[in-house]
Amino acid sequence: MTAELLDVAARGLKLVKIRQPYEDSLLNFAKYVWPVVEPAIPFIKGYAIEAVAEHLQAVTDGQIRRLLINVPPGFTKSLMTDVFWPAWEWGPKGRPWLRYMCAAYSNHLTERDNMRCRNVVISDRYRALWGNRFGISNEQFTKVKFANDCTGWKLATSVSGIGTGERADRVIIDDPNNPMEMESETIRATTNMWFTEIIPDRLNNQAESAIVVIQQRTHEEDVSGTAITREMGYTHLMIPMRYDSARHCTTTYGTKTWTDWREEDGELAWEERFSEEISQELERDKGPYAWAGQYQQMPAPRGGAIIKDAYWQEWKPDKFPDFEYILASLDTAYTEKKENDPSALTIWGVFRDEAGNPKLMLMYAWQERLQFYDLVQKVINTCVVSPAPASHPRYAIDRLLIEGKASGLSVAQELYRLLGQSKFGIETVDPKRYGDKVARVHSIQHIFADNMVYAPDRSWADMVINQVSVFPRGAHDDLVDCVSMAVRYLRDTGFALRREESAIAREDDMMYRSPSDTAPLYQV
Repeated sequence: MTAELLDVAARGLKLVKIRQPYEDSLLNFAKYVWPVVEPAIPFIKGYAIEAVAEHLQAVTDGQIRRLLINVPPGFTKSLMTDVFWPAWEWGPKGRPWLRYMCAAYSNHLTERDNMRCRNVVISDRYRALWGNRFGISNEQFTKVKFANDCTGWKLATSVSGIGTGERADRVIIDDPNNPMEMESETIRATTNMWFTEIIPDRLNNQAESAIVVIQQRTHEEDVSGTAITREMGYTHLMIPMRYDSARHCTTTYGTKTWTDWREEDGELAWEERFSEEISQELERDKGPYAWAGQYQQMPAPRGGAIIKDAYWQEWKPDKFPDFEYILASLDTAYTEKKENDPSALTIWGVFRDEAGNPKLMLMYAWQERLQFYDLVQKVINTCVVSPAPASHPRYAIDRLLIEGKASGLSVAQELYRLLGQSKFGIETVDPKRYGDKVARVHSIQHIFADNMVYAPDRSWADMVINQVSVFPRGAHDDLVDCVSMAVRYLRDTGFALRREESAIAREDDMMYRSPSDTAPLYQV
């Protein structure tokens, strides 16, 4: 072998060695070509982006043919799925014949990513390692469609743009639902019909071709919701911004199993990119509805799932009315760890309108992560009127309800020891006798729907209203438990009768009252 041939062979071995990490791993490849599409932004690794890459790689390996991915905005979902993955399969994986049909709610999104993918495969960085595996066609080289000389192509279109023409090996559906149009039942139905009736026929090979859906959740009846409720056979990778142990995600494909790496509720999905501070700002700015759907992947109908925020009546006067009964409800979870559920307390007052109908007022509320003795002291500070100065309001309550779980029983016993029954009655309640959490909220929905519940325009009231509004798809339900426990108790004890029930009760009272009952005891 001549020196020239030896040099060529050595260069070939070196090239193979250089290529290997990028051909073995989609994530490594994404990091390698990242500067082509985002030269001013550093590539940030994290478990979330690794999970997306791992599942796309499983599609390449033939282990998944239907993949549904739900991740928050900003998780590089479009770049990974619609830009890096096709370029990786064409060059590093040596499959330049593959054809991609990419759709979104608007074609400008897929055209944007088509140009990004095109820029990757024609870049010097890419061609230096895989330029000999295919060439770019001059006949098809637009932002809508570009092709290679091995019969592969990539088409950018929209939900309304895919008809009965092209067929592909990979159908990539990236954000098929427009968040601004999700309240339209007609648009949702049209999109879902496209997804279920048009898309399945757009595959080259029904046994081997793949469909990948990736989106942030926008509505219970979005495309993801349709795939899930109709059990369409999708492997479902779901990564909420904050970990929710009740919805722990595990996927299985081939001989592999992926499971959410987090253990503590509230733990962030990609803290390297979205810190606690940034996540709190997003949650505040987006509001409960958008945060629950787009970031937690658990959409609730706008305005509330069971108890709509419009059911709460706003109390505008500066002063509260005269209350005939004041009740507090406490849900305990004493701990200081941020990832655990907080303890929560609500104060309720019962009053009557001018017609004598009973009404309920949310007088005060808080939720906080506290250790045992700090929790007991905060309850005392809230529910016992004292001349000593306090950092928050104090209320002379008539009764305190405490959920009768283990931590609640301990708090009740300590309050009994410190206060006895001298200040107010303490009662532990087993709410499970009324069913699960959802059933308990349903049991008091009519009280809210009948315009019986008021709240002032205060930040702590908004906190309660927002948490109740997104239930049962919110990250926490501590305040919801307090609300359902208090309102159910007031209803069962006769304080929160509906208008018709209250009228009947007054009629019954008058029916069995003798004339002498209303006469003065002594004549004046």
